[in-house]
Amino acid sequence: MSESLLPDGWELVVGLEVHVELQTNTKMWCGCSTEFGDEPNTNVCPVCTGQPGALPVANEQAIEDATLLGLSLNGGVAEVCRFHRKNYFYPDLAKNYQISQYDVPLIHDGYLDVDVPSGAGRGSEEGEGGSVETRRVRIERLHMEEDTGKSLHVGDTGRLHGADRSLIDYNRCGIPLLEVVSRPDIHDPETAQAYLRELQGIVRATGVSDARMEEGSIRCDANVSVRRHGEELGTRTEIKNLNSVRSLGRAVRYEARRQVEVLEDGGTIRMETRHWDESKGVTETLRVKESVTDYRYFPDPDLVEVVSSPAKVEAIRSRVPELPAAARTRLREQGVPAEQAAAVVGSGSLPTFDAALAAGADPVAAGNWLAGDVAGQLTAAELDLEDSGFTGDHLAELLGLIDDGTLSTKLAKQVLAGVIQARGAKGPTEVADEQGLKQVSDEGELRTIVDQVVADNEGTVADIRGGNDKAIGALVGQVMKATKGQADPRKTNELLREAIEN
Repeated sequence: MSESLLPDGWELVVGLEVHVELQTNTKMWCGCSTEFGDEPNTNVCPVCTGQPGALPVANEQAIEDATLLGLSLNGGVAEVCRFHRKNYFYPDLAKNYQISQYDVPLIHDGYLDVDVPSGAGRGSEEGEGGSVETRRVRIERLHMEEDTGKSLHVGDTGRLHGADRSLIDYNRCGIPLLEVVSRPDIHDPETAQAYLRELQGIVRATGVSDARMEEGSIRCDANVSVRRHGEELGTRTEIKNLNSVRSLGRAVRYEARRQVEVLEDGGTIRMETRHWDESKGVTETLRVKESVTDYRYFPDPDLVEVVSSPAKVEAIRSRVPELPAAARTRLREQGVPAEQAAAVVGSGSLPTFDAALAAGADPVAAGNWLAGDVAGQLTAAELDLEDSGFTGDHLAELLGLIDDGTLSTKLAKQVLAGVIQARGAKGPTEVADEQGLKQVSDEGELRTIVDQVVADNEGTVADIRGGNDKAIGALVGQVMKATKGQADPRKTNELLREAIEN
């Protein structure tokens, strides 16, 4: 069993705030583009840069997308809510206030059920192998707001923060942002990670965001506190902008232990915002945490109320897609092992899986290839599946070539690499033909090679006839060498045994 997370008598309490950038074509309050990666300060206007007299207008699509995600998280929808101004100074917040929601959020009282390794948080850092248990994390609210700009620190590396000046790109300012706030129902890093993974999967399934953490489309803040069993909640710290599931687990684990050490040494925990340093593996103080009164919330006078009629809510509810938990169950019912089903759904390759099945692929084989070799080759090539050109039809074709003996598994991996390298412009059959990768399974051609190998290896043949059956592997290797690895292994074994027996 792994080292316990905390000493006996202590309990970890975590709540997560997950920010999701919506994938709308225009920003939350204006018509500026939301395209990622454009030249700095090219997607801006008087509204998103907070110029005097500029009037915001809410993005209807963003409100519908937020409602769709909220319903997918089992939340209730407020019939009437409105936007507020959250006042604070920050260099990349052009207006000196953020348009957000305060006392009545768009979505309230949802929940998310997550699967974690049995034993996680109960004496084992990684949980106990094999079995899982389902834990429910309640969601307090999902509210809408806008994103801020982005600060870029450049220049003299000998200065503060490795720069002598800061530049601000306002392209991101005003992009629709959702904040999903959980209750403090999480008591171990594994549940926190499982919650973030599941939420990321639901966001992708609904299509409201690509949920790419590396691009900032989804970001996570962790509110962490510790207490002795049976006591009131302790003072929390907030760890900002965790950009991966792995970082979340590491940061929560470190911060929990840090707080226990401070308290056991007689110190106190400050309510503060902390930064996670991935390279050092520590959290560091950024600033003392503001209280809600510091933000001086008041209703935004330029924006009308958001009204969600029952009929509109039900129309949006009808668009809720198959969610990750249901998809995993479906794949398991089709015979796909649980681990592979989780990998297929979690990686976003479910549409490719379904397309492969529609083209006649076996579900178990399709799941195995997507979770294994396809995922591995895409990682090595630093590609997402959607950018690789590899489709469900390609997968079905590749599996068909294996089934009919045209390709061995080894050759199929080479063909897969060729399809990915061509970004899907060439299918498996075309790649196999061009590269001469088809398996040698013609019995006449293969028998000639086998007979020659048997004739050239009399000693090994004698050993096999004397009872050393494992020695046949050396002869298979000789045939593979003669055919440049393209001999059908099953047929090779059959012909070798036939030749040896005769």
